[in-house]
Amino acid sequence: MPTPQRVAKVKAVLEHRQPDLRVVIDHVLIAHNASAVLRTCDAAGILYVDLISPNPAAIEFNRAISTRADKWLEISIYETAEECLRPLKEKGFQIIATHLGPDSISFREVDYTRPTVLLFGSEAEGVTPQALIWADKKIKIPMFGMVQSLNLSVSVGIILFEALRQREAKGFFRERRLPDKEYSRLLKKWLHLPDEGLEEKKFESDS
Repeated sequence: MPTPQRVAKVKAVLEHRQPDLRVVIDHVLIAHNASAVLRTCDAAGILYVDLISPNPAAIEFNRAISTRADKWLEISIYETAEECLRPLKEKGFQIIATHLGPDSISFREVDYTRPTVLLFGSEAEGVTPQALIWADKKIKIPMFGMVQSLNLSVSVGIILFEALRQREAKGFFRERRLPDKEYSRLLKKWLHLPDEGLEEKKFESDS
């Protein structure tokens, strides 16, 4: 059974997870980049990460780079942008895509306290046209050098931590935001507990 310290750590992390702030990675083919993004997502309190890939079987994370962050994320893989993004759109998520275009706005001009999907593409091609059509807004990170692109995980980190800054200012981290059922499921999964073990630990913690 996990130690009380381990239980406390897992609960503290779960209580800060943001279920309505999701990251979608569109057609990232380099495992190194995907692995680095997972590490960033875990650090930023993300729980759900979706990958759009025409060849899901080819995705393999580099655990040395991700530091096993995939253990603490709920990762789903979809073959098409529509399969991934349509259900999220129907659930009321705003879809914010990174894109270097004339209609793109600064990433700071978005309200990330709304249910939000952050859509990122590959470093070489960006978000594909098939995914971009689902975007409600397109954003960019202002840059002042000769190079007009950043490493994918760096871009993810910059935008995520702006989202977290806004959410912290609105008090999103003062109480758990995960529904009870999902919280209990993840607590059991992360602690490798049987159902009865989970109830015992919950009782001990709450008493």
